[in-house]
Amino acid sequence: MEIFIKIVQLLLSLSILVIMHEMGHFVAAKVFKTRVEKFYLFFDPWFSLFKFKKGETEYGVGWLPLGGYVKISGMIDESMDMEQMKQPPKPWEFRSKPAWQRLIIMLGGVTVNLLLAIVIYIIMLMVWGDQYLPASELKYGISVDSTGYQMGLRNGDNIVSIDNKVVDDFAAIPKTLVLEEAKTIQVIRESQKVNIEIPKGFISKLIKYKSTDFISFRMPFVISSFSAGAPAGKAGMMKGDHLVGINDTLRPFFSEFRKALQAYKNKEVSVMVLRGKDTLKLNVNVPSTGLIGVYSRPPSDFLKFREKSYNILTAIPAGVVKAFEGVGNYIKSIKLLFSQEKAYESVGGFIAIGSIFPSSWDWQAFWHLTAFLSIMLAVLNVLPIPALDGGHVMFLLYEIIFRRKPSDKFIEYAQIVGMVLLFGLLIFANGNDIMKLFRK
Repeated sequence: MEIFIKIVQLLLSLSILVIMHEMGHFVAAKVFKTRVEKFYLFFDPWFSLFKFKKGETEYGVGWLPLGGYVKISGMIDESMDMEQMKQPPKPWEFRSKPAWQRLIIMLGGVTVNLLLAIVIYIIMLMVWGDQYLPASELKYGISVDSTGYQMGLRNGDNIVSIDNKVVDDFAAIPKTLVLEEAKTIQVIRESQKVNIEIPKGFISKLIKYKSTDFISFRMPFVISSFSAGAPAGKAGMMKGDHLVGINDTLRPFFSEFRKALQAYKNKEVSVMVLRGKDTLKLNVNVPSTGLIGVYSRPPSDFLKFREKSYNILTAIPAGVVKAFEGVGNYIKSIKLLFSQEKAYESVGGFIAIGSIFPSSWDWQAFWHLTAFLSIMLAVLNVLPIPALDGGHVMFLLYEIIFRRKPSDKFIEYAQIVGMVLLFGLLIFANGNDIMKLFRK
């Protein structure tokens, strides 16, 4: 069921994005009285699932969910309809329009994707506001796993800046480390400011790690619930108990306690428990999993989030800023593919994209991810690669600057090369997804 919900969210999100992207081309073409022959959600090789014709345009839904398209008369596109190009130009065809009009038509899709992201962010800010956990509000500092430890961080550190630039939002720290290709982290450790130099090549490791769990907030281990047949429950532990140590060694924090417990698999241990004002010692049989069947969550007053509400006047500029920050961050992530060793291994296809959606329906998460994917679609489409909008833009800019149009034959060959590159990238990205499934 969880996989089904992820798939439905992915298909709905992609459908919205594809329709809006193609609508951008469609509307711009209509403004300049350019004929649009087809408007399709998904591709329709050999047959379509649904179609109808209204006016001069055929509208439909294809069966291959790899995007969508509008077929504009007199344009060399993915349809590779060269027979039409052999006929004399008609006044309603794309090739008959001035270069500046053709440029606007080709930029229509990415423009709408960017505007869509801005609108989504504005509405989200008005409906849900903004909330984040300040790094300065972590009462007990951070908790690190082995990856964070290798980076130089330690349990209890308080991160104050990255490359001497303050990062206020704790959740943004992993993203900032990677996208900014950080060199140093500044922390407060035992009341002293410490400068940590990130080991050379470590950013590549974080990209491959693909997890933000190398740092988390450090919290007390207070029992919130038990699993069925939990050894802890059988030992007499209760909800609200604070687990503070194992075999007379203090381990008052969740991550350290859980890690230490792994050393006592299939053994009996004495667990120190704070219950109200009393300190108890309860004997627990630790199973082979190294887990005693308890769950913990931070107390309601433990994490001090900052919240901000928005009205229409404040949401508009904030939404614009969020969208353009997203564009900048995605461009930086593309740059990482070329600047970091083996970063290409992190490239993913539809499985990777689908996996970022939550396993239960959450409209806030859905729209947040749809805005992100809209930005991603805009940036990727404007890259100067033939077969993408950016390829057509590149040829049009050449025409505008040098006052000469590339030949139809050249554009045809460039389109073929671009399509081969895109299909190759598609196969590579989805192949990466499949290989990762086998490695799990």
